[in-house]
Amino acid sequence: MIPLTIAQISEVVSGKVIGDKNKLITGAAFFDSREIVSNGIFLALKGEYVDGHDFALQALTGGAGVVFCNREVGSSCIVVADVIQAITKLAAHVRGMIPGMKVIAITGSHGKTTTKDLAKHLLSMAGETVAPKSSFNNDLGVPITILECNEKTKFCILEMGARNLGDIAKLERTFLPDLGVVLGVGSAHIGIFGSQEVIASAKSEMVINLEPNKIAILGSYDDFTIDMKKLTKARVITFGEKSSNDVRAADIEIREGFAHFDLVTSFGRESVALRQAGRHQVANALAAAAIATALNIPIDKISAGLSTAESSSKWRMELHEIAGRLIVNDSYNANPESMFAALDALRLFAQERGGRAWAFLGKMHELGEYSLNGHREVTRKAIDLEIDHLVAIGMKEYLGESDLGSTAILSAENIESAREMARGSEAGDVILVKGSRAEGLEKLVELLILDLNELPIDKSEG
Repeated sequence: MIPLTIAQISEVVSGKVIGDKNKLITGAAFFDSREIVSNGIFLALKGEYVDGHDFALQALTGGAGVVFCNREVGSSCIVVADVIQAITKLAAHVRGMIPGMKVIAITGSHGKTTTKDLAKHLLSMAGETVAPKSSFNNDLGVPITILECNEKTKFCILEMGARNLGDIAKLERTFLPDLGVVLGVGSAHIGIFGSQEVIASAKSEMVINLEPNKIAILGSYDDFTIDMKKLTKARVITFGEKSSNDVRAADIEIREGFAHFDLVTSFGRESVALRQAGRHQVANALAAAAIATALNIPIDKISAGLSTAESSSKWRMELHEIAGRLIVNDSYNANPESMFAALDALRLFAQERGGRAWAFLGKMHELGEYSLNGHREVTRKAIDLEIDHLVAIGMKEYLGESDLGSTAILSAENIESAREMARGSEAGDVILVKGSRAEGLEKLVELLILDLNELPIDKSEG
């Protein structure tokens, strides 16, 4: 964060200071007293079950510099009417203090975090880059990310999610991105928005308010997203796999589950070998390449960067090779589109290894009335791909298809039951674990790794 005194901060947020007004704050904002930011701003947020004010003294004792709060707590605090509004005001102020910094805002129904990770890797080659930790993509996470920037920051990448119409527009108008990126429109959160048309309307807020001197980057994988070029005054860059795209992939091949392709832009053609598993990662890589291209990074550096970028976010297509099995941990989140992509990757891995494909699938949340159809579509995809075993964990919605082909559809009541079923796997098999974050399926992966590590080593192999 740019160093500011408590007096300067309180003036920006219109707060009442308790303690030393001249104290210099040098750390960014945080809200978890177990993860102290040294000399940072602790946000005393009131939740449904926990009140951050109860942890303010612990945060100050641990090294926080000041607390944003609704009532006086501790020896160093700024009392404000609304903590989130206050931190938003401060972040907008700090964003204005770094005029040379380029802000890149990313939204989309899927792929935001992987695109963010890849873009950070690419932009870091050209200058100091700040990007969100975890999925910090709402009215709290975006300001926290901004406050990690300082005078040396050249690029700031933001994720912007939405749970209501107007959420992205508010963030966009507050933090004024130079590049607005829409990856695609899918069915994630369709239970909240009601239809893909409404989801598209929410995502389009990213580019509608961009000024003519800004850049809108649009994926071409669905009609909703590409049609947003009609809604913006900004310069448009498209990415995808069509010859008409400004940034595109050509000659795509999948080798051992990883995509290889030629990156093509108006600046030339360079080969790329991704280190993120799955055919669907091509779209995320192209989005990151479009961001880097818009920011004038040479194509040879982009291709080299994409070919060296490792997965950096937990539980997203993590690969674990144990006892001859390959476990694919994609348990961070799930929606129908990401399920389809993960099943595609599972089939490719199993074909190349010559083993069976196991899909341990949990519930996809926030699908609303579309829930039954959404889960059944995933089952039909698994059947079409000839996935050998689909294990539905606590979700009968996956069951009910009459023509199963060669796919065995099994039901597990809970994670422990699924663990028992996985004991039927053999060397050469590939095991995918995927579900919405609330399902906590990373616990299943931990148990499978524990079980497989205890298997005797077959000395005849190799």
